[in-house]
Amino acid sequence: SGSGKTTLLRCLNGLERIDGGAIECDEVRLDANLSANEYARRVKELRRKVGTVFQHLYLFPHLTVLGNIIEAPIHVLQQPRRKAQDEAYELLDAVGLKDKARRYPETLSGGEQQRVAIARALAMHPALLMFDEPTSALDPKRSAGLRSLLRGFVERGHTMVIVSHAIGFLDGLADRLLYMENGEVVEYGETNQVLNSPGDPRTKDFVEQAK
Repeated sequence: SGSGKTTLLRCLNGLERIDGGAIECDEVRLDANLSANEYARRVKELRRKVGTVFQHLYLFPHLTVLGNIIEAPIHVLQQPRRKAQDEAYELLDAVGLKDKARRYPETLSGGEQQRVAIARALAMHPALLMFDEPTSALDPKRSAGLRSLLRGFVERGHTMVIVSHAIGFLDGLADRLLYMENGEVVEYGETNQVLNSPGDPRTKDFVEQAK
């Protein structure tokens, strides 16, 4: 808490403007010295390539599960409704919720709502999918289920950035880890190295406390 993880995520998806350096994703580059108008234009372009699943899921309560997933593909990507629906059903099948397509979010459990949010993000065909503390509202069983689900998407070639303090959740899921304290990067490297042979004593302390 307070390390800067969520702020980093907000910078990566354009919700916070950076005041130095640059962010680049799939040929879209945000530079700190861009004009306000150009920065906003590039953020709009970036968001077509980046999907974010927030800690608070922000599902539309007045839309069904299916409606939540097809809303952006139809209105942002200009997909025909039939194509958007077909892809939505495929995604719901992948997250194990195809039979709940006509349900409303309030009738689903927290874990089910999260899977809907993941399917909704994937429906936009993002180059990068980002998660903010995805296990914060989940019990251990549901956390394990989410980890297995995300592992499957990684194995299919999806790139993900996951903000989390849950070391056990990330171990075996993440290829690389970045550890932050007080808004600064303390350590970055392959998961096995960071967890088992950290180069900074602050990383070592955190890993030992988290185990």
